[in-house]
Parts: sequence; C-alpha cells; structure tokens
Amino acid sequence: MNKSNIILIMIDDLGWKDLNVCGSTFYESPNIDKLMNDGVRLSNAYASCPVCSPSRASVLSGKYPATLGVTDWIDIEGNYHPLKGKLIDAPYIKHLPLSEKSLASTLKDNGYQTYHVGKWHLGVEKYYPEHHGFMENRGGCFWGHPFNGYFSPYGIPTLEDGPEGEYLTDRLTDEAIDLIDKADDKPFFLYLSHYTVHIPLEAPEDLVEKFTKKAKRLGLDKIDPFIADGFSPVLEGKAEKIDRRILQSDPTYAAMIYNLDLNIGRLIENLENNNKLKDTLIIFTSDNGGLSSSQGSPTCNYPASEGKGWMYDGGIRVPLSFTWKGHLQKGKICDVPTTSTDLYPTILEALDIPLLEKQHSDGKSIFSVLECDDIPGNLKNRDLFWHYPHYGNQGGRPASAIREGDWKLIEFFEDMHCELYNIKEDISESFDLANNYKDITNNLKDKLHAWRSSVDAKIPKKNPEWKIR
Repeated sequence: MNKSNIILIMIDDLGWKDLNVCGSTFYESPNIDKLMNDGVRLSNAYASCPVCSPSRASVLSGKYPATLGVTDWIDIEGNYHPLKGKLIDAPYIKHLPLSEKSLASTLKDNGYQTYHVGKWHLGVEKYYPEHHGFMENRGGCFWGHPFNGYFSPYGIPTLEDGPEGEYLTDRLTDEAIDLIDKADDKPFFLYLSHYTVHIPLEAPEDLVEKFTKKAKRLGLDKIDPFIADGFSPVLEGKAEKIDRRILQSDPTYAAMIYNLDLNIGRLIENLENNNKLKDTLIIFTSDNGGLSSSQGSPTCNYPASEGKGWMYDGGIRVPLSFTWKGHLQKGKICDVPTTSTDLYPTILEALDIPLLEKQHSDGKSIFSVLECDDIPGNLKNRDLFWHYPHYGNQGGRPASAIREGDWKLIEFFEDMHCELYNIKEDISESFDLANNYKDITNNLKDKLHAWRSSVDAKIPKKNPEWKIR
C-alpha cells in the first residue's frame, strides 16, 4: 500500500470560473493556480448536486445524492419549511447515514490519521465527523455557513473562538497546519473544508480595498453587473425578479478568494518546509457552482449558464485538480467527465487500497487517466446523473439531468419537459436541441428514468395551492 498523505481541499460555493487558471480576469489566485498547474486539472469536473450537503455526502460516500436520499442542503430538523411553487419539494434525509462507510473510515482502517477541518453540514451532533471515521474534528458542525460572520467570535460549537477580529479562513488554515505538524511521519488524510466563499460576504478591509481599487482601475465600477430577468418560481418570492450577475466585479468576493489563496499558499509552504509535499496527494475542488442569481449574486460563471441551485452547468461544474509531486504529470489538462462520487475510489486506487465497490457504487476511479493521456471509453462516454427535486432560493426549478459524452439532457418536473444540449459545442446551454435530435432526447430520457427508478429517486408532487394564487 502507498502510504502517501492525502489532502482534500473543499471550497464552499467556489465557481467554475472563480480562479485565474480557470479563466477569471478579476479575481486573483496565484497560489491555487500554481497548485493546479503543478498537477492534473480536470476541465469537465462536476459536483453531484447544485447545492452543498448532497455533494459533500457524495464525496464521503461515493454515492449519488439520490442513492443516499440526501438531495438538498441540510437544515436543522423542524426549522425549515420546504419551498413551494407549482410543486412541493420532495422529502429527503437530513444527515449522512451512519450506515455508510465513509472515505475517512476506510482510510482510518488502513492506518491513516484522519482529520476534518472546517464546514461539515451533514447532520446534527450524532452525525458529526467523529462519527464518520474522523479522529479529530475542528470546526465541523451542523452549520452550513458562519452564522455569526467570518470574524471572531464565531460561535461555532466545535471551534474555540479566537482573538476578536480573527478571520475564519486564516484560523482554519492554522488548525490544518497544526494537525499536519502533529502527524509526524504517520500518513494522514486531511479534509480541509473551508466555509469560504459562502455568504455572508466578509473579508479583511485591506483586501476589500485592494479589489475596490482594481475594479475602479478596470472601469468595472461603472458597469451594472446585474440583469433582472425572470421571476422566482416559488410562492414565497413569486413577485420577485431574479438578479443575475453577468460580470465578476464584487470587491469583497474577490477579497475572500484572494485571502483563501494566501492561505492555500501557507499550507503548501508548510508541507514544503516539513518535507511532506512530495509525499502528499492534494485534491482541490468545490461543492457546487458559484452563487450568481440570489443573495447578492456575488459571482458570474459565464460562459456556463446560471449558478448555484440550477441544473445548468453553472450550478454543477466545478474546478478540480490532482497534484502529486513526482507521481502525476505537471500541467496536464484532462477533459474526462467526472463527478463527486469519483473521488472516493480514485483516492483508494492512488493509495493501492482495495476498492469497495458496494460502498462507492456510483463512483468510478479516474486515477488511470490522471497518469496517462488515453481516456478509456468506459470513462469518456459513461453516463453521469443529477437529481435535484427541490426549489432553491436561487431561482432554479426541480429537475433531473444526465450527461453522456457531449450530450446533456435536463428534465424539469413542473411540466416534465426536456431540454437537450451539446455541452462541447454549447457550454452556455443556449440552444435547446430536443426537437432537433428526438432520438437522442428519447434515449437519454429513458436512461434517466431507468436510473431514477433504480435508486428510488423521490419525485416532487403537485402543489394544490398553486392554482389558488
């Protein structure tokens, strides 16, 4: 067995185009860019859901959200009323089941020290990281974002408050570095799950000023970054227009990314100083697309369409890279389609740990394509599935989707209509080809229905109140 360390860096709501290496011209991310360029970058990487908790459950279980029954972000039991539009949100499980053998549990069984730092959001206390194979948990709880803000006192139940004014992303990186230092020569798995760049939008003042000046210098402060287009599909916001951001220009959001980048730089520097970098596989990714159509709409995912909470690529396409000095090719870009469920088996194969196919049943190891230039047909043209039978507060509508090769079909539950796109030729999903290619549409729809049936995917029901409004 390969005893290399594993660091899985999960960023919250980081969009597909939120890094310079991925195409941003306003944000600045030199350390993350270097990390991704020093390894293999996946250009067709997806989260398994357009919101956080389901994707995170997929990473740790190797199963699709619909397979697990965890299909929406997890609220505190009894404190959330499902959104209603033409449909009523489908029911879902509000924790990562303890019956799942998590990635951390498997690595722990194989001699790894297992550490969780940062956001968890997979259930209340009895489902916390320490009950899913993590030996230490610093900052992981039922919270989905910093309720009290990014500056101490945080009030996070599993993290002591720091000095007043301490910034959370800095603190979590400190915690991660402390655990790495304590690991000595024993192999470790660190799940570094930053709360940033999730709202609330807060960053150190000097960095906000830096990007306020940059926006002015580029003339971005004179451009209206929003288009009010379409209305909310839910009863609670039926009269509200959706503000879509069409330009990356928010100084505070840019400052949050830059601060994150500085901290990733600190983490890498610590590994280098401790002579651990060459023995560490670092995976960098996000849990869903960037927030672009609600709650301030801080970023833009163009040329991908929409963002967090939507089934279009802006909501599910994410940055992803694997960096492993001396093991993986430097500067390689791989276009094999991959999703959250694939991380579990890929990590096991990288470490020469036997796969647990009954556990990570919806994931496939992509380690072979990280090592070589050939993409096997079973990976290049395989089916990827999504199931989000919910209304979010971002404007998206309940839907399922399938991608096979370059084709992607979305079926919307309100009226069961389908849209078909060739993602390679039309990443913006601007041209619905469902009527042009009816055979492809019907074939993908049949596959999507068969998959939903096989995992007993929950379908939202009609809302009798809709006609009254």
